[in-house]
Amino acid sequence: MTVALNTRLTELLGCRYPIIQTAMGWVADPKLVAATGNAGGFGFLAGATIEPERMEAAIVETRRLTDKPFGVNFHMYQPNASEIVELVLRHKVKAVSYSRSPGKQMIARLKGAGVVCMPTVGALKHALKAVEMGADVVTVQGGEGGGHTGSVPTSLLLAQVVDAVQVPVVAAGGFKDGRGLVSALAYGAEGIAMGTRFLMSADSPVPPATLARYLAVRDPAAIIVSRAIDGMPQRMIRNELLNRLEQSGGLMRLLLALKSALAYRRHSGISLAQLLGSALKMRGAGELTAAQTIMAANAPMVIQKAMVEGQPELGVLPAGQIAASIDSLPSCEELIGQIVREAEARLAELSRRALS
Repeated sequence: MTVALNTRLTELLGCRYPIIQTAMGWVADPKLVAATGNAGGFGFLAGATIEPERMEAAIVETRRLTDKPFGVNFHMYQPNASEIVELVLRHKVKAVSYSRSPGKQMIARLKGAGVVCMPTVGALKHALKAVEMGADVVTVQGGEGGGHTGSVPTSLLLAQVVDAVQVPVVAAGGFKDGRGLVSALAYGAEGIAMGTRFLMSADSPVPPATLARYLAVRDPAAIIVSRAIDGMPQRMIRNELLNRLEQSGGLMRLLLALKSALAYRRHSGISLAQLLGSALKMRGAGELTAAQTIMAANAPMVIQKAMVEGQPELGVLPAGQIAASIDSLPSCEELIGQIVREAEARLAELSRRALS
């Protein structure tokens, strides 16, 4: 039955199993990515909130920890996007993921060097546009997924995209086990991508106090979609900061945004002009309103409070609704092994039923 887990995705990425660890900011570090690859999956380093020098160090460290292929995530509006691409090319990274297309020219350059281009989309029209721009694979995230997300459930969006494109499709949003992998394959996907499940693992760098908040959630309704952080719909576990922001007026949100922007500038090493230029590009492309542009720096810095500093009450807890059904922190090796065994068992059972 393992043959059923060989898909176009595993062929393209050179991994054993069609299981992707997504690039969560502050979470997808070399240790997590390497552990995923060593267990047979494929991991992406988070590159959207990191300066090029640290990104290069992360790539080198990942290579030290594993001889398996891995990817890097970035988005086109970050001021150092071109530098991240150069690092990907120089270090012969296997794949890149992104939420907004870096443009046909840059995609062509990446593809010409053999880099697999794998955007994440939350709507059918975005999937079609991504393929038109040159995507090799499309990751489809339904509304159940964590972080910035859309409103269409995975089951509906996945079926739409699988029917509409010819490239391999990866399902994201609501997956944690072998049953989910088999269901995604049945829909026509060629693998699954998981963020929350890998965040909630023994190989995750997330501090214990923050992981405890994730493990404490038992009601999917407590993992809500809110625009209070950066003006865009984002799925998170409800906590003290989110409650305050949702109950506050625009002034408090503006003050947090300005504080976050200055903190992000210090962390990333970019100039104020670069930060403003990035925000203006997002606004000019129709991605953000003026208010959202001001708030755009909020997400990475308040997420850092929880994911790096271990202060979950002062930060944001991005999570898919699947977090409410997770009660353990296995290693990546244990997690992926369990998913594969369960998927094989389900496929064998379906085969027996079909023959009886």
